[in-house]
Amino acid sequence: MSDVRIIGIGIHRFGRTDGATGLDQGVVAARAALTDAGVEWPQIEAAFGGSSAAGNADIMVSRLGLTGVPFINVANGCATGGSALGSAVAAIKAGQADLALAVGFDKHPRGSFDPRPADWGLPDWYGETGLMLTTQFFALKLRRYMELHGITPTALGRVAEKAFANAVHAPHAWRREAVDLDTILNAPMVNDPLTKFMFCAPAEGAVALVLASKKKAHAMGVKGIKVSAVAIRTRPPGSFEVFAPSLDIARGPSATNLASAVAFEMAGIGPEDIDVAQLQDTESGAEIMHMAENGFCRDGEQEAWLAEGRTRIGGALPVNTDGGCLACGEPIGASGLRQVYENVVQLRGAGGGRQVLKKGKPPKTAYSHVYGAPGLSAVAILER
Repeated sequence: MSDVRIIGIGIHRFGRTDGATGLDQGVVAARAALTDAGVEWPQIEAAFGGSSAAGNADIMVSRLGLTGVPFINVANGCATGGSALGSAVAAIKAGQADLALAVGFDKHPRGSFDPRPADWGLPDWYGETGLMLTTQFFALKLRRYMELHGITPTALGRVAEKAFANAVHAPHAWRREAVDLDTILNAPMVNDPLTKFMFCAPAEGAVALVLASKKKAHAMGVKGIKVSAVAIRTRPPGSFEVFAPSLDIARGPSATNLASAVAFEMAGIGPEDIDVAQLQDTESGAEIMHMAENGFCRDGEQEAWLAEGRTRIGGALPVNTDGGCLACGEPIGASGLRQVYENVVQLRGAGGGRQVLKKGKPPKTAYSHVYGAPGLSAVAILER
């Protein structure tokens, strides 16, 4: 069993890149990660990656080089990137490789709120009952949470305001202009209580990581960033989503509850030890709910946290320091790895205007979390 280090990171900017396929963007990210690590593609001994809408990742070998490398395609919804990372870490820990690549990319079509269920592989009743796409799903879940725990629309707006402010300093982000709180709260409503600035959009982009065993990293003369934990969990019994406020149904633990608890146990630390976090924020309410589900606060405490600025860059626990999904968009295959990329940037102290500092130094610990429908969560903890 070997400690695993991230020694190289690469990214293709998120948003829209006309003329470049998702695979093109994945190749750009992979080559950037290899260069950052100081290794050549033939040295990679295992690769894992995937996308939701842009084809299989293994086809990248036709562009990177036909080396015979074992390349495993990964598909796990929004947790695809986290699952690719977990697979690469497992391969190194098992002694199957000393150098591995984890990559995710995507290129989603425009029209994120198109109300045609068939285009998304959904039955007609899904739209007929008001559940077309995920905007209604998110809004119904969030509205119940707000009623139960006293979360206000202002808190939702503060999440989005923070995201766009952080993204101004993130070169890879899509939306890089600050948006004030009043504009966010008074923007057109998409699904009550969420306005248009409170949703992310399907997008394009790619991220790649080069990982090495501790022994290999030492031989190369690099320390890298330690992967202290990677945990992936699916829904247990009783973890269903409850929408209607009139229903009084006992809810069991979620996939996020399980993955988070396992990751903290693996790393030997607790939520109070985390210096910076990237949490799934498909919409503003998701970040709020996931703050509690990952153990950083109690349900309902988010209102005060946001009002006090505790999740901003200079706060006690900066969250989504590059703008998260709200500002970067969500190319599904790449989104989870973008979080890990951002955490490596933070731990290296290379965040520029968005850099988190703890007592004047870069953070020591970083946390990333993704949640994928219909009930899958991936958590990773890194340490400097």
